[in-house]
Parts: sequence; C-alpha cells; structure tokens
Amino acid sequence: MTYLIEKNDKGYLLFTITRAEKRNAINYEVMNGLNEAIKRASEPDIKALVITGIGNHAFCSGGDLSVFHLLRTKEEAYPMLSKMANTLYSLLTLPIPTIALINGTAIGGGCELAISCDFRIARRGIKAGFVQGKQAITTGWGGGSILGEKLSQRAAMKLLMEAEIQTAEELKEAGFIDELFESNGKVACEQFLENFLTKELSVLQSYKMMWVRKWEEAKLRDRIEEEVRNCAVLWESDAHHKHVINFISKKHE
Repeated sequence: MTYLIEKNDKGYLLFTITRAEKRNAINYEVMNGLNEAIKRASEPDIKALVITGIGNHAFCSGGDLSVFHLLRTKEEAYPMLSKMANTLYSLLTLPIPTIALINGTAIGGGCELAISCDFRIARRGIKAGFVQGKQAITTGWGGGSILGEKLSQRAAMKLLMEAEIQTAEELKEAGFIDELFESNGKVACEQFLENFLTKELSVLQSYKMMWVRKWEEAKLRDRIEEEVRNCAVLWESDAHHKHVINFISKKHE
C-alpha cells in the first residue's frame, strides 16, 4: 500500500503517503487514496483532515516522474493533471479544517498538495518550493491558482516565477507556512488542532463554507481548469521532455 488512512480518537483523520523510497511522490494509487481520505473525512465524526508523508526526509516530492514520464503529448498528460486537480479542488473545498503536516521536503506538486490544505505547519530545517518552472512547465494540479488565492499577489508570483527551493523560515515569512515546529510533528499538529477539535462540527463547517463560497464566486474551479490545460500544452514541449530524461538518467547513475 502506498498510503495509510487512520482515524484518531481525538476526532481527526490522518492521511500518510507511505512511499519513502520514492520520497513520497504521488502516483495514481496515492491519488486514489487521497480521494478515499477526502470521502472518509466527510463522515460526521471527523472534524479535521491531516495530510503528511512517512519519515522525516520528504513530505511529498510531487508527481512520480518514473510513472508520468510515459505521458508524452498534451492529450496523454491532461487526464493525469485533471484527475489530480479535481482531487485537490475537493480537498480545498472539504467543509472541515485541513492541515498539511510538512515533515520534510516539499517539491513541485508536493507544494500544490500543501497549499490545497487550509493550514501548513512545517518542521524547522525543511525546504520546499514550486520548482515546476525549472522543469519547463507550470503548476498543473491547480496549485498556482490556489496559491494566488491564499498569498498576496507579489508573494505568490515570486514563488512561482523564481521556482526556487526556499527554507521553512522564508516560506513562513512569505505566508506559505503558518507555523513551525522543532521535532515531533504529530504532537505539534495536535497542539495546532486542539482548539478546533473542541468546537461543534457545524461551526467548523459553517466557517469553512464562507471561503468555499468566495472561491466559487471567484470562479476558481474554471481558473484551475485553464491552469491544467496550459500545463498540458507545456508538458509535451521538447524542453520539458529533456528535463525529464535528464532527471531519470541521474536517478539511474
């Protein structure tokens, strides 16, 4: 199994990507697992959903290029990009608080997964970045559009266009990370959630829906679809395929 879904007796659901050997990269099975977790998080005894990666090295290193390098054209890339974009939009609009517990590096699509959560708490010393620009593509799962909703225009544009890996401290200053912790992620997460979990579910849902309605009125879903289609076009470019080939070659050296 490439993921775990665990219900905590304190009232939250924990989804863990368990692909340590792949730096918790996302493949189709992980996508399906996320959809399952989102569905289970809608049950009436769940007040929050926490997403993390196993181990201390990686939260999520984005899409698994060893799988997705088989996608060559925009017609081949679009279904994969669209599938994950739909999943992340479902996560974004889930009517309870969602937390990305960033226990290690978050790269590319890993940052798209994190920004789709309501809150991001990260271990000091981790690094993360929207590096897609260095791969001759853009964000393609909706993360760029979502980032623009949650950060200032200047901060979001800088993270996306520079495509650099940043420290946790820099990302907290930019507004991407909400809180830093020293070592024990689970303890830090439960402390962060403590006051949420004492509230009635109906209260949490009502507040969350204020933001969901805002995103609906701003036609965020339509903008995400444009992002997906634009990324699919860039996906089939020679520049992107060259990057993927170089990446896979280095992995096998």
